[in-house]
Amino acid sequence: MASIVQFENVGLRYGTGPETLSDVSFQLGRGSFYFLTGASGAGKTSLLRLLYLAQRPSRGIIRLFGEDTVLLPRTRLPGFRRRIGVVFQDFRLVPHLSTWDNVALPLRVAGVPEEDVEQPVREMLAWVGLTDRANARPATLSGGEQQRVAIARAVIGRPEMLVADEPTGNVDPDMAERLLHLFDSLNKLGTTVVVATHDFQLLNRIPDAQMMRLDKGRLLDPTGALRYPPPRSRP
Repeated sequence: MASIVQFENVGLRYGTGPETLSDVSFQLGRGSFYFLTGASGAGKTSLLRLLYLAQRPSRGIIRLFGEDTVLLPRTRLPGFRRRIGVVFQDFRLVPHLSTWDNVALPLRVAGVPEEDVEQPVREMLAWVGLTDRANARPATLSGGEQQRVAIARAVIGRPEMLVADEPTGNVDPDMAERLLHLFDSLNKLGTTVVVATHDFQLLNRIPDAQMMRLDKGRLLDPTGALRYPPPRSRP
């Protein structure tokens, strides 16, 4: 399977402190599904920041879509980032835009004609259960609703890679199951999915998913071969 991401001996240090990530090496297969796990402070968010090009490593090599991102000119970064959908822990919705316009934003930035924006936005809002909140501003939404808007915005453009940081942390179990099914459906269309989570109950919901586990900034199972708990059939 072709790789969409390659990390080679990557280290990340903030300022003059100790390394947050040390000697991290792995490959992500194109079209695969991965869970990234580890205790709080293990380095999950830092690893995701490297994946979606919000941070450059202190050392090592990162290849994304076949190119060395460490050497990538800054002028090319926006184009690369448009190929990646990101679900942030703090949502990062545009406060003056409605739910509808936040979800439509990636399509508009990509230059999709306005007449082709309405249907996918309408379908996505229905999927995440926010049709009746289409005109609401982020400040009037609950944390769970904001999370659903953020997820809808991240996936609407069918990105080549989706990176999600604790995407089900602010929703009830039923909605968490529904959102995970959305990620799974997107993955089946060819998107590489990486979900960072503390919730071990989610790990059994995608039978073909692989797991990467961080401990104190080091990747314990870079091949993704380990699973915990043991997988079981989907209900």
